Amino acid sequence: MSLRTDDFDFHLPDELIASRPLQNRSASRMLVVHRDSGKIEHRMFSDIHDYLSTDDLLVLNNTKVIPARVFSNDQSIELVVTDRPNPQLWECMVRPGKKMKVGRTVEVGEATGTVVEILENGNRLIEWDKFVDVHQYGSLALPHYMGRDSDTADLDRYQTVFAEEEGAIAAPTAGLHFTPEVLKKIDHTFLTLHVGIGTFRPVKAEKIEDHEMHSERYSVSTETANRINHAKRVTAVGTTCTRVLESLGRDSNILRESRGETDIFIYPGFEFQVVDRLLTNFHLPKSTLIMLVSAFAGKDLIMKAYNEAVKEKYRFYSYGDCMLIL
Repeated sequence: MSLRTDDFDFHLPDELIASRPLQNRSASRMLVVHRDSGKIEHRMFSDIHDYLSTDDLLVLNNTKVIPARVFSNDQSIELVVTDRPNPQLWECMVRPGKKMKVGRTVEVGEATGTVVEILENGNRLIEWDKFVDVHQYGSLALPHYMGRDSDTADLDRYQTVFAEEEGAIAAPTAGLHFTPEVLKKIDHTFLTLHVGIGTFRPVKAEKIEDHEMHSERYSVSTETANRINHAKRVTAVGTTCTRVLESLGRDSNILRESRGETDIFIYPGFEFQVVDRLLTNFHLPKSTLIMLVSAFAGKDLIMKAYNEAVKEKYRFYSYGDCMLIL
């Protein structure tokens, strides 16, 4: 029987949506879910070392969030950069779209951009006559559920402490809990997946298998691939790492250096090949992300865990608490 998008719905009171980070990155709560027994524990993220041993290799996403939200000089056009095929060619979500037909121009700083194509997803390809520095003209495109514009504090906190490879629109939020001190005690490695705006797009299809998944760019180094191949147990930090690892695991039992794009859609019934454990934040109702964690731990157990998290007033979404699935 087909699963329906509505099967992944749950009620979340607005006051449980975290719009600001905690003062201390590693002070989040951590709901621990045991897949074998169904046991649920209430712990702190700082307790994570209690669940990791020398058998565990932690895999983290070192993508770096760019200030992707840019306004035209006259403030009439909003651009959210979703990809940059080259420095002077941007793929953008634009508002209002009706003003940005093919041939129309927009000015940012000293540069003029021209719409050269409207893509199937409604995004515009904009070609600039000069380089536009997003760090000078842009701001972070915070998720809509935060209900606010970004500020200077977000430049630090909506970025992992190990962020290195520029290109994400959104942060790999499970990684936001880590500090250098926490990481120092854990065997870990990095891959890169540039989180796109599709992460926040709702699933509109009635049956989940009819949903068209967005594509995101990734890269995995030879060193990381070798370390994962030799690990006794792989703990993925976040759904982004999980998507990359399972994309590569579909093709071969042995991971190799790789770069490309993945549009893998993981939902219940999926057979995991690489990931043994998962650390993740709490996700939106009816999202592809809650479907992924439901595939990993079972839908009934995940919905039970989410209901428990709501009851115990855990903080949800990007700046919220986390869940460790064993």
